[in-house]
Amino acid sequence: MTDGVDWLADLDRVLLPESVLRQRVRELAQAIAADYAGKDLLVLGVLTGSFVFVADLVRALDLPLEVGFISASSYGKQSASNGQVTVLEGLWPELSGRDVLLVEDIVDSGHTLAHLRQELARRGPRSVAVCCLLDKTERREVPVTVEYLGFSVPNEFLVGYGLDYAGRFRHLPYVAALKAEAYQGKDEQSSEVLDDVGAE
Repeated sequence: MTDGVDWLADLDRVLLPESVLRQRVRELAQAIAADYAGKDLLVLGVLTGSFVFVADLVRALDLPLEVGFISASSYGKQSASNGQVTVLEGLWPELSGRDVLLVEDIVDSGHTLAHLRQELARRGPRSVAVCCLLDKTERREVPVTVEYLGFSVPNEFLVGYGLDYAGRFRHLPYVAALKAEAYQGKDEQSSEVLDDVGAE
């Protein structure tokens, strides 16, 4: 990966500009607010990649709510899901009787999302729905339901708006594709590899 002032040279192209993301988040928030009016809503973000999306989404929601976060992984240090999902138990808030909206940045294989839905149901919420910003449908291995979807995206390594490569690019206000030469054959850790941020 390029260091110094040329670090943006690792980006191939912008897929979703800031203005497009902002508009879609507003649309998702309007739909969610209408569906959850008068309910006890808990917005539950999946760390780490969803933190930007969660922040923008809850600020656009015109209704009372609570926010929590959980951490889960189905990748370990591999670049492909092994189907074994790890959830950090200590982060779970109380879910019994709550209407839970699970917020993901991206879903592809579906392993983590399927596992999280099972874990959520086991903890006794009143209802569970999923809001996901990005969906790589062509990589699906496990069928999952996403009630609120931002965008379907191509099978490329995506960064920005919370998604990272080797801990970088999360702060970009847009979603971009990373050049293949920036990551192929390298062992650097990324959220597309290590958690639900970029690959699930």
